[in-house]
Amino acid sequence: QVQLVESGGGLVQAGDSLRLSCAASGRTFSRYVMGWFRQAPGKEREYVSSISNSGGATYYAELLKDRFTISRDNVKNTVYLQMNNLKPEDTAVYYCGASTGRLAISLRSIHNIDSWGKGTLVTVSS
Repeated sequence: QVQLVESGGGLVQAGDSLRLSCAASGRTFSRYVMGWFRQAPGKEREYVSSISNSGGATYYAELLKDRFTISRDNVKNTVYLQMNNLKPEDTAVYYCGASTGRLAISLRSIHNIDSWGKGTLVTVSS
């Protein structure tokens, strides 16, 4: 399985931007479809965005698509999540996940993730 390490979280104010990174181990990163998920305190983990192996197809949770952008660099073995105009309700631990043998759109279900990172905390103050 691929090992995933998220970074880039922190404390920001409403309206600020952050870019999260998820670095993957191994030389087969391009075989994985990747996704970002988040879990707010007291809530279930939810889908944020996913991206195909090549990066040519991207998908988003409907309410986030205008503010968040997912991308990947298969040379650097890294997937990114650019988050703009952050709101207090975006406060959560953000996780990246990887899966093989599936379409990126299927990562809308967290049950389709094969490997998880440990997460990075994003806190947005009002």
